[in-house]
Amino acid sequence: MIVPALGIIAGGGELPRAIAKSARSEGRAVFVLALQDIVGDWVNDFPHAIVSMGQIGRTIDLLRRHGCNDVVLAGYVSRPKLLTLRYDLKGLSWLLPVMWAMRRGDTTLLDTMVSLFEREGLKVRGVAEIAPLLQIPPGPLGRISPGPQDETDIAVAMSAARKQGARDVGQAVIVRDGKILAIEGSDGTDAMLRQLRDFSGIERGAHGHGVLAKALKPMQDRKTDLPTIGVATVENAAAAGLAGIAIEAHTALVLDRSAVAKAADECGIFVTGVAAIS
Repeated sequence: MIVPALGIIAGGGELPRAIAKSARSEGRAVFVLALQDIVGDWVNDFPHAIVSMGQIGRTIDLLRRHGCNDVVLAGYVSRPKLLTLRYDLKGLSWLLPVMWAMRRGDTTLLDTMVSLFEREGLKVRGVAEIAPLLQIPPGPLGRISPGPQDETDIAVAMSAARKQGARDVGQAVIVRDGKILAIEGSDGTDAMLRQLRDFSGIERGAHGHGVLAKALKPMQDRKTDLPTIGVATVENAAAAGLAGIAIEAHTALVLDRSAVAKAADECGIFVTGVAAIS
């Protein structure tokens, strides 16, 4: 059976690269469409093209020319100033539905993008389908496990993260001693952790107190924007004085599992997969 080439529409961060490496390691052809001024030099290791977010017609044509019926959307993208982008005709035809979706939240916007690509005959795949080994298993990744107080904080944080997600407000929450300290905004998890680290009421370098939890939004399509952590998340959590990180097993993604486990051990914090809550 011939597996079709995988098209990756790549934003910023390490996730698109991790997907490309995973697909290639399984013998699958990969073609990366790197969003202009967002994606790093790693794309030079793969067949790729650079596209503007408004060049939808060119994007679809390139995917078809490279045999990419399967497509994955991955990586972070700051909300663009739509009136400043360079558009082709197909991009202009998508402008109104995208503007409508942007007013209703990130989840609606991503769902709209998936729907628009699939109307063109492309199949948008989830990361779990393409690179299942990126998903975290149950239990700790490294040598350190959460203690009783951590377990209590994890339960509070996961519940709070789900409630925030239902409002389409971030995926991550930080809890210490059963109290919510921070909620993820549009600038992401690492920015939230850095702000917590710099907050005057938090003792710098005081590892071992409080947890970061990340959970899938209840209404979220698993094809896009799954909760994700990497080495930087571990280092920032440790710098913010947290005991560890809890994310949903079999759902959330870990970029370079062995490196994350090593970083957690070196920083003296836990990273653990926990059961999803309803």
